Parts: sequence; structure tokens; C-alpha cells
Amino acid sequence: MAFESTAILGFSELQELLARYAGSGAGRALALALSPRNQLSTLEAALAEVAEAISYLREAEKQGVIRLRFEQVRDAGPQVRALQIEGVSLQGQEILDLFHTLGVAGEYRAALVSAAGGHPRLAQRARSLADLRDLARRYARVFLPDGSLSDDASVALGRIRRDIIRQQKSIQESLEKFLRAHRTGHMLQEDFITIREDRYVVPIVAGQKGRVDGVIHGASGTGRTLFLEPLETIGLNNQLVRLREDELREIERILIEITEALRVHAPAIAASVDTLAELDCIFAKAAFALDYDAVIPRFANRLLLRQARHPLLESVLRKQRKPIVPLSFELTEERRCLLISGPNTGGKTVTLKTTGLLALMAHAALPVPCAEAEFPLLSDVLADIGDQQSIAESLSSFSGHLLHVKEMLARVTSDSLVLLDELGRATDPEEGGALGVAMLDEFRKSGAFCLASTHLLPLKLYGARTPGVVNASMGFDDATLAPTYELRLGAPGKSAGLDIATRLQMPAPLLEHARQVLPRLQSDFQELLAQLHRQMEDNTRRAEELTARQAELESEAAGREKQRQREWEKQSQSLIADFKSRAEKLLTPRQVEKAVERLTEVIAPPAAPKHVTLFEGARVRLRGVRELATLRRLLKNGLAEIEAGSLKMQIPREDILEVVPIAPAKTAGSATGPHYEVLTSELNVIGQRAEEALAQVDKFLDSAVLSSVQRVRIVHGHGMGVLKRAIAEALGSNPHVGRFYPATQAEGGAGATIVELRD
Repeated sequence: MAFESTAILGFSELQELLARYAGSGAGRALALALSPRNQLSTLEAALAEVAEAISYLREAEKQGVIRLRFEQVRDAGPQVRALQIEGVSLQGQEILDLFHTLGVAGEYRAALVSAAGGHPRLAQRARSLADLRDLARRYARVFLPDGSLSDDASVALGRIRRDIIRQQKSIQESLEKFLRAHRTGHMLQEDFITIREDRYVVPIVAGQKGRVDGVIHGASGTGRTLFLEPLETIGLNNQLVRLREDELREIERILIEITEALRVHAPAIAASVDTLAELDCIFAKAAFALDYDAVIPRFANRLLLRQARHPLLESVLRKQRKPIVPLSFELTEERRCLLISGPNTGGKTVTLKTTGLLALMAHAALPVPCAEAEFPLLSDVLADIGDQQSIAESLSSFSGHLLHVKEMLARVTSDSLVLLDELGRATDPEEGGALGVAMLDEFRKSGAFCLASTHLLPLKLYGARTPGVVNASMGFDDATLAPTYELRLGAPGKSAGLDIATRLQMPAPLLEHARQVLPRLQSDFQELLAQLHRQMEDNTRRAEELTARQAELESEAAGREKQRQREWEKQSQSLIADFKSRAEKLLTPRQVEKAVERLTEVIAPPAAPKHVTLFEGARVRLRGVRELATLRRLLKNGLAEIEAGSLKMQIPREDILEVVPIAPAKTAGSATGPHYEVLTSELNVIGQRAEEALAQVDKFLDSAVLSSVQRVRIVHGHGMGVLKRAIAEALGSNPHVGRFYPATQAEGGAGATIVELRD
């Protein structure tokens, strides 16, 4: 089962850091391919090998054993694959590289097997290395350093190459004789011998080619020089070509012979190449452990970290020559949840990321930067850290946060580690606190080990009152007004927003104003709740009035329909009687009967139309129009004023086919969860600062989308136009917004903006 949060927790960056300690390309590839797993026996065996490698490297520093340098190992993957295919031969440099790697394998096998007393697991793995050094030495002598074969690679090759030298000398003498004979007469362009198309030639003037017999082998770039093979030299060149072909055949024969000698040992060679890469990766883990003072983690029924450090953060701080503050805590089966609070920039997120990344490292059989580490055997690490906003999926930060937590709740088991950063963030603190408590309690009930961070008071109270939850805080120095980044267990921490603002030298009047406002916030909040309750009561009253009026209209419509039916039947009977009396004078009784039946069908009253209850603001479907429209006003002349897209028109009410209900927010199955409700389709931000207004607009649009509202109005007033422009810019980049435009005069004109939301 794949672990879910490797990307969020930076596991790929950790892999890259580890790969720097590998010497060979194959070793680096294995380091980059490491992944967390949860097979206990496999993990413990792999970690035991790393422990032996750490011990081996420490002994190597004391010159007690041979230090293994895997940068000497050359890539032999292509050679191994070629040896597995009959008829394929290796080239000279490939064979040399393979011999070099086999030499390293034999040397390292001997070194590790000799150290079996203190490193039995490494010695056992080293026994998979084939010792083919004798084979390598026997054939390596026939190669030159560049991978070509030496003259004494075989008797035949030596003889052929001596013949080639003699033939080249004969050709040289023949061409020099030709040059001497033609130095006068302006035939030669240059007085030298060169090679074209593997044949020895001389340069002549292009206009002189008819004065001498021979074969032309191309021209210079300017065309003024031709390269001539004189007639008397052709036979000598032909003989040289045959000798070179003999040389290539002998080289190929020798390479095939050596390749076949290696192919006999192909399985052992493949195992050796794989084992060298595995040893390189194991010793890379050990070198990382020594460099970062890491320990081998244990697996038990608790989560214990003592003096733990985030390796990626430590790597950055090392370059800046800054110390890193370690963290320590313990969670047990009885106390599985750690709730961390404290100031911004105080280290809460780093604590969560450190714990998550070290858990992933332990489950990838990696040493962890701690003085001591113990983890439960996990099946997954689930993390909600950072901004989950997605423009592509039209999600706000709050929506993305909720959906991610929802996915985590679906995956969580008692074998999970859950990391929740700033629970209930990106929304109203009261609602966020309630949601955060509910979410954390669900994860706690699952039996998972949980770490969560928060600023919110309801969560701090939850941590203090709930069995199994440990409150913790990040340290804050009241004297320097700076975070200390120390994790303190036992009590929640304060957010210290005003203190941090003071340290960052925010304007003094602003800070004083904030301190004066702070005591009034609670009463202001209660007044806001009272206003909302009054508004809800007013909405309920209006809804009841609307329902009563709707019933009254339906009753009136039903009465009118019955009266219409009675009048239609009366007129129909009179018409049929008149028609029958006249038809009897002209037709037979049978014809009269059929004619009356036909007339009855023709004048039968139409089926009563479906009654549509109309009200201003309704989304309606029109006859012959695909797009939904909005009903603006019901006019007294039987018409209705509607708006469809950018068009406004008056149409007969009969052309309104139906009122489209607003769908409730979707829920997953029967699961209960947060409920969102837009109490009004209008937001009034007149008189507010742009920053405050934009925050309300963002929250308002989130709630509208979650409640499936399709059209809202934002009232911003006229003023200097600053607030209107700021809202327009925000709407232009908001993923929920399909289109927006100034309101009609009846809805506020330029002082309001109509927003149509995406489906």
C-alpha cells in the first residue's frame, strides 16, 4: 500500500539528499527509488544492515578495515543485458569497464567476508559478489587503455597489423614517386598525400584531371581541388583495404571469444552488479547517518522522538551556519494525540513535517536524525499541511482544506499517522474551531496517532479536556518577543499575534487601536449573532407569507381552471348539437355518427397546462430557450420581465415552462458533516476598507458555491470607486465566478455588482 503524503512531506527531496552519498549511478538510482513500506521483518533486516554499515564506516576511519569507495564502480547495466542475449558481443571499452567492475566486486567481497565477525549481514550479502578477478586479469592484458586491442591480442592480429604497416609504406612510396613526376606542369594543387574514403590520394588542380589516369575521390569545398588515386596506386590501395577487413574480422573474433567467456558467468556477473548497487545504497544510508548524527529507529507501540531534527531544514541551516532546534515528545497507546499551539512562525508546521518525514524515513529503512526514535508500524501517513487551493478545480483554500480532510477521513485506520496543520483554517474562527474539534475527534476515535496544530480557542479547550490528547506549545520569549522553536508539552500556547506585530515594528497607533478593540470583540460578536438571528426570523416570516400567498394563488388558479372547463363544455355541447341537426339533413345516420365523433375529438378541451408558481428572482426555463433565465418582475399585463445572459426582455407568462429549484449542497452518502447556508443572495460592504471587504467577498462566494446558489449581488456603493475596482479585480481571478457585471438600475446600478457563479 502506497503512503499518501510523501510529496507534501518532502520525501523526494530527502531521496535526492541521500543519493548524494552514493558513489555509483546504480547506487544513486536505488536511493532515488526508495519508498516507505510496512513489512516489519523486511524493515528490521534492512535497518540491521545499515547499522552494520555504520559500524563498518566507523572502523574504516580508524584504518581497521578497507574503506569501500563505490565511485570506482562503473555502469555495467548494458553489458549485463547484452550477455543475456545470445550472439551479441561486447565492444572493447564495454569489456574493459566490466572487467574493472568485476575487479572491484572481488575486492569488496574479500573485504566484507573477512569482516564477517562484526558484520555478518554485510558479509552474507557480499557472498553474492562473484570473484572473477582471474578471468578479468587474463583478458585485460589484450586491451589498450582506450579499449582497443593491442597488437599481441592474437598472433593473427599482430601479423595482419604488420602487413598493414608494410602496405601503407608501399602506397606512400608509390604516391611520392607520382608527386615527384608531376611537380612541374601545374598539375598538383598541393604537394602532399592524404586519405579520402579510406584510400590514399593526392590533390590535383581541377582542370588537370584529364591529363592523368586514375580515380577521383571527391573535391574540396571550393571545387578547385580534386583528390586523385593514381592508376598505379589502385591495386596497392585495394590490398590495404583487404588487410583492414582482415583486421576487423580478427578483432571481432577476439571480442566474441572474450564475450563468450564472460557469458558463461552471466548470472554471477548480473548478481554482482546488482549487489554492488545495493551495497552502495546501504553505505550511502550509513554515510548519511554519520553526517547527520542519525540513529536506527525501532518499531513498537508508541511514537517517541528525542532530539529529533528535520534533515532538509538542517541541510539549509548548515549552509547558513545556523543551529537547528531539536524537538522531543512521546505518544503512547493511551495518549495518541498531540495538539500544538503557539505563535505564527513558531515552528508548529516544522514539528508536524519533521515527525511525518522521519516516520516515512523509518518505513523506508533509513536512519533518522534523532538521539532516539521509536515508531508504531504504520500503514499510511496522512497530512493536511499548507494551502490546498486549486484554481484548476475551482477550490478556495477553505474548500480544498475540507475536501482533503474528507479524503483523509476515508483513508484513516488505527495504523495511520495523521498530521493536521492549522485545523479549521481559512474561515470564521468560531466555525473553524467547531469544525476543527469535530475533525480531530473523528481522527482520535479512529485510533490513529495524530499531531495537530491550531490557533483556535475551542481546539485548545478540547485538548485540555479530552482524555488521550496531549496539549503542547511552541516556545515564545516574552523578553525578546521572538519564538524559541522549542516544543513544550503540557499546556497550550498563546498565538502572540500582537507581540509578534510589536516585534515587527508595526505602527504604534495601530497596535494601540488593536489592544483597545480586543476587549470589545466578544460583545461585538454577540451583537452580530443577534443580528443574524433577527435576520433569520425575518426570513422565516417572509417565507411563511410567500407560502401562504402561493397557496392562495394556486387556489385561485384552480377555481379559474374549473370555470374555464365548464364554459368550454357548455359551448362544445351547443356546437355539437347544432352541427348534428344540420348534418342529419344531408348525411346518412352512420355518416352523421362518424362526423359527430370526429368533431368531438377536434373540439375537445386541451389538457390543462402545468401550473407554474412564479416569483421574482426565480431561475426559470423558457419555451424555445436552452439557457436558464432569471425572473425580474411580474407585470400587470400578463407579461413577465426576464433576464437571460446579457438580454432583458418581456415575454408572456405562458412561455415560462417551469421554475428550476436550487439544488441543496451535495453530501457524500448518509455521512453527516458541516452544513453551509447562504442566508441572503446579497452582500453589503459599503463603508468597509478594501482588505476587509475582499475577505468578506471571498467567504461569501465560498458559502454561495457550497449552497449551490447561482447568482448573487455585491453592494459596494459609488464613492471614489476604489472599493468597486478592488472587488472587480478579485472577482476576475476568483475560480468560482463565471461572469460579473453592473447591476440594473432597479438593483442598485453602478453601486452594485451582479455575480453569476459557475455550476
